[in-house]
Amino acid sequence: MFNYTFEPKITKEFLLSKNNEETYMTYYLGVPVKKGLFKSPLRSDNHVTCSFFRGKSGNLYFKDFASGKCLTFEGVVMEKYGCNYSTALKIIAKDFGYIQNSPQKKVIKIQPKFEEEKQTFIQIEVKDFSIAELKWWNSFGITKDILNRFKVYSCKTVFLNGNVYAQSAQHSPIYGYYFGKKENIEQWRIYIPKRREFRFIGNVSTKTIQGYKQLPKNGKLVVITKSMKDVMCLYSLGISAIAPNSETQFVTDKILEELKQRFKYIALLYDNDLTGIKFTNKIRKLHPELIVSIIPRNTGAKDISDYYHLYGKDKTKELIKNSINYFKKHEKIDEH
Repeated sequence: MFNYTFEPKITKEFLLSKNNEETYMTYYLGVPVKKGLFKSPLRSDNHVTCSFFRGKSGNLYFKDFASGKCLTFEGVVMEKYGCNYSTALKIIAKDFGYIQNSPQKKVIKIQPKFEEEKQTFIQIEVKDFSIAELKWWNSFGITKDILNRFKVYSCKTVFLNGNVYAQSAQHSPIYGYYFGKKENIEQWRIYIPKRREFRFIGNVSTKTIQGYKQLPKNGKLVVITKSMKDVMCLYSLGISAIAPNSETQFVTDKILEELKQRFKYIALLYDNDLTGIKFTNKIRKLHPELIVSIIPRNTGAKDISDYYHLYGKDKTKELIKNSINYFKKHEKIDEH
């Protein structure tokens, strides 16, 4: 007589039939699932930049406003252990004793359901731009009129979920990029340039395209770059530009096709650091029709706004003119 033992198929649905999202989140993050802000358990940070919320789909999410990551419980495990989705499910099943020969590591306490239904929000207290702040923006060719056009504000205080997150200081100014409201919640990307890391927090969708609303209906050239600062710098030089929410992202195929209908040429201009070059090459393979340009590394500038800051308006115009002449020579751009 044979004694067969069948292992269950480990899926998200199977895990949720055994326990709730709150219990898994608490187990792997080491913090209770409740309202309010807390420090990230997944990295070293002295700032409270994380919270939980329940999305429209009903899923529970761990949101890190500093890194921009928004994770379900299985995503938390993937992030914590650096593994893929399938492995994450198996880790959970093993840790919770759902498969054979997998004793639980510690007593599991079932967590109550998290009832928060509202997405985390950011609010700012606006102040006038100081002379020093405007001088800093002007060093990239960006005037007060351009800041107004792109809805960039100087922030006195930033509130995250109703709590004070950061306050402006002379040595550390704060700027807010405003993207309107979504479901009556203000959409912001907060930029703190003097910080060494986690200079951005935001509650905008990963699909947000910076500068998209300011594009003309049509034109000869549009540049896809990597930051709002670069978008505004290029605008100051008479060049239309947009930027995905992150350098590691790109516009959707739908948006790209729309841009092709509105503009004769589309150029890609990401940073010349390792991350920028990596994603430039990735995009180039997927979209060989794009004009690809990179700031020469020997200039000491990693992007177009850095170049403007170092060399000024005339030299930046000369750089762009030389790039255009190069592509004309190689038949990517015609004379008309």
